[in-house]
Amino acid sequence: QVQLVESGGGLVQPGGSLRLSCVVSGMIFRFADMTWYRQAPGKQRELVARITSRMTTNYSDSVKGRFTISRDNGERTVSLQMNSLKPEDMAVYYCQTTMNGLHYWGQGTQVTVSS
Repeated sequence: QVQLVESGGGLVQPGGSLRLSCVVSGMIFRFADMTWYRQAPGKQRELVARITSRMTTNYSDSVKGRFTISRDNGERTVSLQMNSLKPEDMAVYYCQTTMNGLHYWGQGTQVTVSS
């Protein structure tokens, strides 16, 4: 079955950096479009960044220029490099993909931005 496992979250001060990773199994990763979402307390889940199977990327306006999404098809991993973190970036971050019309999510990893 398809599994997505995120890692890399933690506590960081404003202005700091974190790198999230998501390892995927149970599907042909190189054909999959991969997306990072986040959900802050009391808010709706929002798209952060997406990378397609052809390496096309797009970002939400709130993270453009600070976050970078990448993928390693050999390692079946999608990563999110987050720089210049702000308190408003604090959320649970999820990776997501869709296969055969079904949506798959990881368990999420907490990012806390606080001094």
